[in-house]
Amino acid sequence: MRKDIHPAYQKVLFHDTNADTYFLIGSTIQTKQTKEYQGQVYPYVTLDISSASHPFYTGEQRQASNEGRVASFNKRFGRFNRKA
Repeated sequence: MRKDIHPAYQKVLFHDTNADTYFLIGSTIQTKQTKEYQGQVYPYVTLDISSASHPFYTGEQRQASNEGRVASFNKRFGRFNRKA
């Protein structure tokens, strides 16, 4: 393996702001932010969504519309189809 071509592998603190959950994971990501976590300072990255807040992993289901696509179309544009 050649020297000085690989990024530094280090522990990085990821913060899911949606679920307010922290993950300490080894990564090569470079960041300018740092944060103290459990008495040590780590590089810090914020996330909008992770397995702690994603509906697939949490089991929460979104309510889909009960109307079909055709019914929705007819609801919006059905008044234009009236014959005089």
